[in-house]
Amino acid sequence: MKQKETGIPISPSLNAINSHQDKLTLSRTTKNRLLYISALSVTVAIAISIIAKGLIYLINIVTNISFYGLLDVHFHSPAANHLGLWVIIVPAIGGIIVGLMALYGSKAIRGHGIPEAMEQILTNQSKIKPSITFLKPISSAIAIGTGGPFGAEGPIIATGGALGSTLGQLLKITANERKVILAAGATAGMSAIFGTPIAAVLLAIELLLFEFSPKSILPVALACITGAAGHHLLFEPGPVFPMPNLAVPSNGALAIYSGIGLFIGFLSLGITKIVYLIEDWFDKLPIHWMWWPALGGLGVGLIGYFAPHTLGVGYDNIISILSGTIPLLLILRLCFFKFLSWAIALGSGTSGGTLAPLLTIGGAAGAITGAVILMFFPNSGITIPMAALLGMSSMFAGASRAYLTSITFALESTMQSNALLPLLGACTASYLVSFFLMENTIMTEKIARRGVVTPVSFEPDVLSKLSVVDVMNKSFVILNAQNTVSEVKATLLAHSTNTHDFIVVDKKGNYTGTANLADIYNDTLADKLTLANIVHPSTLTINSNTSLRQAAELMAKHSAELVAVTSAENTIIGSLSCKEIIAAYGLHNNEADETAQPISLKRQRLKVLSKGRRLMNSNTKEPGN
Repeated sequence: MKQKETGIPISPSLNAINSHQDKLTLSRTTKNRLLYISALSVTVAIAISIIAKGLIYLINIVTNISFYGLLDVHFHSPAANHLGLWVIIVPAIGGIIVGLMALYGSKAIRGHGIPEAMEQILTNQSKIKPSITFLKPISSAIAIGTGGPFGAEGPIIATGGALGSTLGQLLKITANERKVILAAGATAGMSAIFGTPIAAVLLAIELLLFEFSPKSILPVALACITGAAGHHLLFEPGPVFPMPNLAVPSNGALAIYSGIGLFIGFLSLGITKIVYLIEDWFDKLPIHWMWWPALGGLGVGLIGYFAPHTLGVGYDNIISILSGTIPLLLILRLCFFKFLSWAIALGSGTSGGTLAPLLTIGGAAGAITGAVILMFFPNSGITIPMAALLGMSSMFAGASRAYLTSITFALESTMQSNALLPLLGACTASYLVSFFLMENTIMTEKIARRGVVTPVSFEPDVLSKLSVVDVMNKSFVILNAQNTVSEVKATLLAHSTNTHDFIVVDKKGNYTGTANLADIYNDTLADKLTLANIVHPSTLTINSNTSLRQAAELMAKHSAELVAVTSAENTIIGSLSCKEIIAAYGLHNNEADETAQPISLKRQRLKVLSKGRRLMNSNTKEPGN
């Protein structure tokens, strides 16, 4: 047995991991993969931009047939229909069709898209059934076209994610790369509908990727840019929600706007609870779930009879609310009935989205709150359009906890840069309420009930910040493969050691593998058997400058519990085992949680008093001198 002191040479032919050439090859391979995944993401984005336009056309066709008996691809609001009481039946018919599609096609078309995509990312290696690529947009077009109070963005996000996942399943790529293409397709769809590429990238980070790294952000960003280009080419140019120009608010107005965000935050809590309460009611119905969308459709139709503007997509409602010109009573009716209609429809499990309804409800609530404040404080300096915009954004921030997405989406969709500070204050206030008072969001509650845990923070990887040299065992033990088992036992008895795993070298000092106490003290082994017969052969060595994350990945790949650590001169200078990795992780967490007070005011005060006393004593002694 040898105790490590100065390092021993290993066979250079065995140390492929440490070669400079292999590092360059690995770097080139990583960059080539990034280019490949980026190209696939852009391809998916081009396809989903075209599908987004087709979805809008399909929604318009179904709407025009259902409410006007016209075969037309142009938009006509279902609110202007003249069906009378028959309007109650139209959404129910759409619900029956969606229920049949879910029963005989795929149950995954139910819901609003993003939670389902999150679940597949977190539990199923980002594998979505290919049939969702065409079933989701068709079912959503039927649900929305027959009066469902949803927006087109939810279905197109789900469709883009399904398309990206399908392509990822057809090609030989990793699960993480498939996740990136899924997120790229989903957010490219959002960008194609709204023309908001930055918000789409942030949505991917906050709700789909759960990470921030070049290998994931670059493909998604390129896809979102492509989706935005598709929006400008296939849809109308300019902001999707035009509104009057907003003035720079005063400090007092900023405080009030933040208060509006706080109020909307509490409102978002109530809305989320009610939506899932209604879903629980549907779960208790003594009929098959296929009929639930039809029952929800009857509720939507009944509400639509009394409040026609609650029917359909409702992007025009958002624009009207942001204009600040709608009478307060009409906004109040729209806010209440739109929420009621949407909650019933979503709870019934039909196919639709959440973003547009949340924007409508939040915008209306913000406008109402702003109007009430102006009624009592006419000189407060706030405006109704700004209050509506903040309500719209903070509602999404509170309900989904997609904080950065909410702020950026409001800026990109309206092109109102003067709203940045009010948006920051309102969304922060809403997010705080949601974070402290709501365990799950409207996006995660459904999958949380199925036992799926979603990440809540994006902290730096602990293992990536540490190098192997920081945690390796420098007092490692080296055994010679030529020694017999009895010789090794005698040596171990003579030298007390807490090590259970040992590095083994041959007679030339070249690294050959590892051995452990369980092997050495195996009662079935003959004492004259050499260590070479029980060694676990391995050629894996790790450079001391390698990150602990890379080391852990290599050890997992090779199922190695112990590896030799080498220096730049290709000599063994330590060992690394799973125990060191776990200890390093635990130490970092303890340091992160440990409270400390590097600067003590009490200590500083005592120092000042001590210096003061010494100064007074020296002044007192001077006359006597």
